[in-house]
Amino acid sequence: MTDSSALDPEDRKIVTLARSARARNGVPEGAAVRDETGRTYVAGTVTLDSLRLSALRTAVAMAVASGAKSLEAAAVVSDSDAVSDEDRAAVRDLGGAGTPVLLAGPDGTVRATVTAG
Repeated sequence: MTDSSALDPEDRKIVTLARSARARNGVPEGAAVRDETGRTYVAGTVTLDSLRLSALRTAVAMAVASGAKSLEAAAVVSDSDAVSDEDRAAVRDLGGAGTPVLLAGPDGTVRATVTAG
C-alpha cells in the first residue's frame, strides 16, 4: 500500500477525481488521466449494449479526443487488484511505456503504482 498523503499533489488530485467519478456515477471503476499540459480527463466505466469500455480506456479516449499529445500519469479507482493489460496498453499508446498508473481502492488508498509498459 502507498500512503496517499505521500503522493505528489497532482497525483493525489487524479486519484480524488477518479474516486469521485466512480461514486457520482455508481459505476465499477472511475479513472482520471493528466496530459502533458496538466489538463485532466475523468471518466467512469461505460456499459452499453453496443459499447463497453473500462473507465481508464474511456479517460484516455477523452484525452485523445480533446487533443492531448501525451500523458503524464493515470489513476484508476476499482475493487480490482490489478490494472488490466488492455488499460495499460491504452495509457502506453498515448503516454509511453514509463507512464505511471496508480491503482486505488474505493477508499482512495493507492494499492499499487505500475507503469504502462
